[in-house]
Amino acid sequence: MSAAGAALAVLLVVAGGLLLWAHAFINTEVHTQLAEQQISFPAAGSPALTGNPEIQKYVTPYAGQQVTDGQQAEVFADHYIKVHLTEVAGGKTYSQVSGQFLQMKPTDPGYAQVGQQRQTLFMGETLRGLLLNAYAFWKVGQIAMYAAIAAFIGAALLLTLSALGFRHAQKVPVEADVFVHDRPTSGVLVTP
Repeated sequence: MSAAGAALAVLLVVAGGLLLWAHAFINTEVHTQLAEQQISFPAAGSPALTGNPEIQKYVTPYAGQQVTDGQQAEVFADHYIKVHLTEVAGGKTYSQVSGQFLQMKPTDPGYAQVGQQRQTLFMGETLRGLLLNAYAFWKVGQIAMYAAIAAFIGAALLLTLSALGFRHAQKVPVEADVFVHDRPTSGVLVTP
């Protein structure tokens, strides 16, 4: 059992190392990709932060910062872009506005306005979706970090128990072994 525990501990150390590598890789990729986009929250004191209570509550803490991690991407997508998109066409989605636009003729009143709403919603929902994908990928990286910590704690526990098991095996005579009566001797099973 001690040898099996030690082997499992080694396996957990390897798994923990791989999980830490995954965490570092994901964080680096998310940071790099978001930084390249140069998306920034409105500056502190900006009118863009004061018009809506949801924006004030969630976006103000990030005022003036560039979006460079998953948490910021989620806040920008769900509490800034989404709020503004609900104001574009009375809360309609891109799909709804696009369906309406496709049924209109160029001579219909409001055709140009619906076309502009369609384009704005398409761009906004696309950016929002990309930011939420970055958030989800980042969240997987965070989970990998916690799983790595758990793997290292489990490995430490198993190594400690294995060391105690090996120490115990050296001190206790074979006759006192708990499972000694279940071992075959000379091809005959001895039972108590």
